[in-house]
Amino acid sequence: MSVLPIEQIEQLRVGSIDFVSPNEIRAILDVDAPDAVALNAGTPRNFPRVNSYVLVICDNGYLVGQVEWLAVEHSPFPKRKGLQDFGLIDLPFPLRKLSLNPVGTLKRVSKQGRDSYKFQRGADSFPTIGASVLLPTDNQLRSIVESGDNRRVVIGHSPLANNANVAIDPDRLFGRHVAVLGNTGSGKSCSVAGLIQWSIEAATEEGKEPNARFIILDPNGEYTRAFGPKTKFKGRVFKVDAGAEEHQLKVPSWFWNSSEWAAFTKASAKVQLPLLKRALRAMRNEEFELHTNLDLEIKKFLGTILVAIKHDKSVGSPWGKFPGPKYVLEKIGCWRKSIDLYQGRLDADDKRLDHLFENLQAYCDNRSDKYPNLNASVGEIDTLILNIADSFGAFCGDEKDLFPKGEDIPLPFEGDNLVSYLEALAQQTGNEQHVEYLIARIRTMLADTRMKPITNDSEKKVDLAEWLETYIGKDVGEGKEGEHSCVSVIDLSLVPNEIIHLVTAVISRIILESLQRYRRLNNVTLPTVLVAEEAHTFIKRYRDDSENQDVASICCQVFEKISREGRKFGLGLIVSSQRPSELSPTVLSQCNTFLLHRISNDRDQEQVHKLVPDNLRGLLRELPSLPSQHAILMGWASELPVLVKMNDLSEAQRPHSDDPDFWNVWKGKDEGGKTVARKSDWKSVVADWQKG
Repeated sequence: MSVLPIEQIEQLRVGSIDFVSPNEIRAILDVDAPDAVALNAGTPRNFPRVNSYVLVICDNGYLVGQVEWLAVEHSPFPKRKGLQDFGLIDLPFPLRKLSLNPVGTLKRVSKQGRDSYKFQRGADSFPTIGASVLLPTDNQLRSIVESGDNRRVVIGHSPLANNANVAIDPDRLFGRHVAVLGNTGSGKSCSVAGLIQWSIEAATEEGKEPNARFIILDPNGEYTRAFGPKTKFKGRVFKVDAGAEEHQLKVPSWFWNSSEWAAFTKASAKVQLPLLKRALRAMRNEEFELHTNLDLEIKKFLGTILVAIKHDKSVGSPWGKFPGPKYVLEKIGCWRKSIDLYQGRLDADDKRLDHLFENLQAYCDNRSDKYPNLNASVGEIDTLILNIADSFGAFCGDEKDLFPKGEDIPLPFEGDNLVSYLEALAQQTGNEQHVEYLIARIRTMLADTRMKPITNDSEKKVDLAEWLETYIGKDVGEGKEGEHSCVSVIDLSLVPNEIIHLVTAVISRIILESLQRYRRLNNVTLPTVLVAEEAHTFIKRYRDDSENQDVASICCQVFEKISREGRKFGLGLIVSSQRPSELSPTVLSQCNTFLLHRISNDRDQEQVHKLVPDNLRGLLRELPSLPSQHAILMGWASELPVLVKMNDLSEAQRPHSDDPDFWNVWKGKDEGGKTVARKSDWKSVVADWQKG
């Protein structure tokens, strides 16, 4: 490889290397190197500065070093060579030195007589002692900061690289998840909105509407201003009290899987959860209507007790330790009473239940003594199973059809039917006292006027395919003009606290599972981005040592699964948070790109430091002092860590996360001198509050 002329190298030289290690290189600056402004790089530029770039001559080009710190060494004796002769007195002189983090290699490429440079992350070789340290030219700085293929979306410019454009590759940014972290007021929400807007705008440069999909989980209702129906992006907004141009947020209870039901109802693992799962399986397998057809009702009852007795046999309850045999006897006693009632409702000449009743009666009579032996033999239980199966078949039941579908299949059912079936199931199994609280929780949810608009779809049935089209988005060109939009904003600000984690978990899980099935059916992915604003609310670290997990833990587990598996199915994740120390370590560890705004809390800084290599931790020392709108971009989407000033957003493009105007409200005027009226109309607030 050719090198620059020696004369030009000498013009750009500012020092030499005196210490080399794999993660740190130190240099001594020349006595005549610039103090504040360097003029020898082609244009005036501040030098030296922390986190700026310098070049070091090495075997295969230039090693790019990022300045970690600068210092002055006060030497106790003269160290300047060549000035110790001629009898001159040489006083001690302070020597300037700096420390560099090696971040990559810059190679010179000549095409058609024109020189260009290509930056490559990592170093093939390190410089030796005495190698020259050079200031990069404008062309070299642009090659460093603007390096990489498919850099299609410009997000800002680098003030430390002569304002070179900072662009990202959307495939790298969204495909492997990105974390946007920073304190309140540091510009974090604007950066999230900007990443979405600049990506969409870059994709529309050819004049075509992009087939993009962004879904924003917005707990504070901030993003409607930036992506609402009246903005240039004409996004879809889903909220509880939807207006004329918004959509009512709907997450019906039949969307929930068994884990989400168990977390919400706080079902105990030993008794309540098995009954709940059996009830859900029954709901998923057919349109369930109790007490409409006697034969159907008896068939369902027989199918239920057939599954129950087979389960008891498999775990050995009838001949196991006390109180297992006692519970089995109580169950069979309840079944006998129910069969007796059903016999009374059948026609007098209908004998389909007679043999079963006799066997159940005999089982109970054999244990009716004052001190009975409650244990049963395997033969007795097998005889009961055979009798129940025969009666089940007599009512057109087939054992192969006993709950063939799992409890997690998203098939519609009525919440009231689930409660009715649970009550019947508890009575049949003799567990009424154990499921009272479980049923009460479900009834409360079904009756709560705050939850009904979200979880209940009894008035207008929700179709899952239409729900996915509405929330994830239709393809370009489908539907009426203007129906397609790249952005869906799910406003969670008015969702009751009792179900906000559950609603978030269900929406996120449904999106992931739908994209999983899309890839399986089409052998290609449908790229979609899920944005978790204020992510510490939904992705909060939890202790995985409890028997019954709450809804917050279930919600976090959904995002952990998305972070681990989403990339394979085309689902990218943007995690935005002001408290990285409270986030799940699993989710953070799966984020490959970080956009770090000002972070002042020591615990949050410590958490961020754990995510970056040791040789880049010096760069993060600038986090507490970063001004608003500035951030450090590092990770997979950037060839090297770079300080970036994010592009400006107009007020209409920003999320509604402005700081409150205390002074202007106090004075009754805004910055333009106009009168600001803020009347405390509490009657309207209370009226809205009390309507539920």
